Amino acid sequence: MSEATSRPLRIAVIGTNYLGANTAAGMAEFGFDVIGVEIDEHRLKLLNDGKAPLYEPGLDPLLKKHVDSGRLRFTKDYHQIADWADVHFICVGTPQHESSEAADLSQVNSVVDMLAPLLTRPTLVVGRSTVPVGTSKKVESRFHTEAPAGAGVEIAWQPEFLREAHGVDDTLHPDRLVFGVQSDAAETRLREVFATPISEGTPVVVCNLPTAELVKGGANAFLATKISFINALAEMADATGADVTQLADALGYDKRIGRGMLNAGPGYGGGCLPKDLRAFMHRAGELGVEEVITFLREVDDINQRRRAGIVDITHKMLGGEWVGKNVTVLGAAFKAGTDDVRDSPALDVAGRIQLHGANVSVYDPEAMENARRVRPTLRYAASAVEACEGAHAVLHLTEWPEFRELDPVALRGAVVDPVIIDARLRLDADAWRAAGWTYRAPGKP
Repeated sequence: MSEATSRPLRIAVIGTNYLGANTAAGMAEFGFDVIGVEIDEHRLKLLNDGKAPLYEPGLDPLLKKHVDSGRLRFTKDYHQIADWADVHFICVGTPQHESSEAADLSQVNSVVDMLAPLLTRPTLVVGRSTVPVGTSKKVESRFHTEAPAGAGVEIAWQPEFLREAHGVDDTLHPDRLVFGVQSDAAETRLREVFATPISEGTPVVVCNLPTAELVKGGANAFLATKISFINALAEMADATGADVTQLADALGYDKRIGRGMLNAGPGYGGGCLPKDLRAFMHRAGELGVEEVITFLREVDDINQRRRAGIVDITHKMLGGEWVGKNVTVLGAAFKAGTDDVRDSPALDVAGRIQLHGANVSVYDPEAMENARRVRPTLRYAASAVEACEGAHAVLHLTEWPEFRELDPVALRGAVVDPVIIDARLRLDADAWRAAGWTYRAPGKP
């Protein structure tokens, strides 16, 4: 790793989709000169114009600010970063492999292919991508073998904990920093990079590489478990007449549990929890830890059953008929505040209902284009009101504030049958019932 110099650190961020775009903009905000590497020409042009390649609140103005200042720029040429940067952050995707539940590390391996042969001086390469435990040592071995700088290339792992729709704030003001390092020099360098949030009181956990790798996978596995647990209790509530929201409130006061993520609904989705949980299970299988697989398999199964349960409720509310029925799905993104439709419960439920023979109309404030690419056969409306026209049932599947603000009295005139299924448990049940709607929410009496 290079010696400290009098000039400010130079940061390279490799991969500039969700994680990388937030990281690059955040590093520039921290005061560093930053070059982001993006091989996709469309994304590259957007980024150099100061625009994010995806919807994330607050990211566009932050990118624009630092692109205009000259502190941040983007390129597809690895030669521009190889010996220029003091720290290289790997921020590429690790999606689920097409043929198994394992993480697909092809993008990480591609970074090594491109960067290693160009590194001629000692430097620090920091992984932020979510990877199976043991990956960092394989990456290190390749850099030491393939880079001209050899063992002068030091590997660290610094997992990210960004929440979609909160990515900018989580980048600038993280709730914790985890430094998986192998030397005091690497820790010192990372403390220099993250000096701003550290000065604000962000706690730092310094650990070895495998611990850092397990932190992110373990966190996502636990969050998935918590979501599936409250959804399992919602099924108990349905069977007994209990109220799952009041139940979650009572559980949430227990300091050992906490209220966060104890929200019953159609289950978790997105680009992180589902694939990270499955990659975690896959790696546990490779390590021979069968108990972990058995436990987390049920977590994943509960999540899938939750989606099927929403479909079953809809079927009952439609009088047991699908053909000739019009169903409105409010929401396409996997959660509010993002245009991400990866493994979206809303789109999954919409697709299942369409396969049963019903006509499905979908509206989402931000995710329409992405939804069309994933589910092109669904009907997409220009507004919530348009989506509800002629509906026999309306499903609230993504918790956008716009949907909570809908006027149930005015909307009553657009539908055929005033049936609302509040799968997110965020609507005012009394107001909808007072407007003449049949209100149904899983886990609510």
